[in-house]
Amino acid sequence: MLKNKKTVYFCQECGYESAKWMGQCPACKAWNTFVEETVSTKKTASSNAKNPQKKSDPVVLKDISLSADERQSCGIGELDRVLGGGIVPGSLVLVGGDPGIGKSTLLLQVCRNLSAQGVSVLYISGEESLRQIKLRADRLGTFNDKLKLLCETNLENIREVIERTKPDVAVVDSIQTMFHEDITSAPGSVSQVRESTNVLMQIAKGMGVSIFIVGHVTKEGNVAGPRVLEHMVDTVLYFEGDRHASYRILRAVKNRFGSTNEIGVFEMQNTGLEEVKNPSEFLLNGRPENASGSVVACSMEGTRPILVEIQALVCQSNFGIPRRTAVGTDFNRVNLLMAVLEKKAGVHLASSDAYVNIAGGMKMTEPAIDLGICLALISSCKDIVIPDSVMVFGEIGLSGEVRAVSMAGQRVQEAKKLGFETVILPEVNRAATESIKGIRLVYVAGISDAISFIRNL
Repeated sequence: MLKNKKTVYFCQECGYESAKWMGQCPACKAWNTFVEETVSTKKTASSNAKNPQKKSDPVVLKDISLSADERQSCGIGELDRVLGGGIVPGSLVLVGGDPGIGKSTLLLQVCRNLSAQGVSVLYISGEESLRQIKLRADRLGTFNDKLKLLCETNLENIREVIERTKPDVAVVDSIQTMFHEDITSAPGSVSQVRESTNVLMQIAKGMGVSIFIVGHVTKEGNVAGPRVLEHMVDTVLYFEGDRHASYRILRAVKNRFGSTNEIGVFEMQNTGLEEVKNPSEFLLNGRPENASGSVVACSMEGTRPILVEIQALVCQSNFGIPRRTAVGTDFNRVNLLMAVLEKKAGVHLASSDAYVNIAGGMKMTEPAIDLGICLALISSCKDIVIPDSVMVFGEIGLSGEVRAVSMAGQRVQEAKKLGFETVILPEVNRAATESIKGIRLVYVAGISDAISFIRNL
């Protein structure tokens, strides 16, 4: 072994350090997450010796003042919604997603909008050359001189440039390509990612620079690197969607400055990512007419009601064990709802294959779509066509009752805005919705009432 170097093992989930390999991490209890790395034991001159920091004094909380324009709009409404209203000065935002999903494109569009507002922006790339960035920028539109590009992977050089240029916003693409000279392991390793994020966090908090970090993802869909990376940043955004489809969904899984329930919907076009301001209309586009096994349900994503088409296909099984498949929703939840239909509604599904799909590629897990899943299964099993003008929502209990859901009034208003004529909803939500005029409201107390209603349509 080389002098002044030793081998240690790090947990990729939580960053726990060990002198030997272990099958299970004692800190986070994850299995097979330890990786071997070579670190230097040679003491290096601390950066604090060159730049001594001032002593910190506590501040009285009530003396801290906040201005009305504390947040900076990035010029993209969907991204502002997910961030909680805009970019907070000094925040550290991590953007993850599959390769080719549009992370760099989205952030370059943000840089263009911010520079057009007079905000100084520094775009740091460790993966692309200046010419490659220029080619993509020409496709997105025109840029002014407020946007500056830097191709660099050394964190000390990046720190020096940020301290010299003092930008308002910086973008780092990507964190896995950055390295710190004091860490001997390769870029992208646990030590390098952790130290690089720590340096960027110090820059963001110390200088008030808003920094966006692009992160690679693993085959499981999580951000590559130690889990401590997500703990260090202020906001974690995931860019989801099929890279071969046109739509993209931006979802916040952590946000210190806003809600984690909001989503942003985009459509990939030749000129970049375009906002989808009405996702319900976008997701319902192309619905089949007069087809059984299809019903429209409403789910809430934060404060936004989203209408989705739930499709179900029930057919006789050719094997001893019926097959169940769920795409876009919880598989176990579908099995539970089928058991409720079998026991409480008298619908025999035990010997049938069942396939449930949320059209459009959306992933919905809110219990409010339970009634939609049940009616789609009944529609396919009994070959009952539910009219296109009907929308449903409600949670199903194990006793077959239709339970109340939150924000029922917003769901009904969204259905009315999109031209639906009838809404099937829980009886217990009557007080919150009966004042809404111009749309037929059908209140049901149990799943049997809902089935009887669609039979008589």
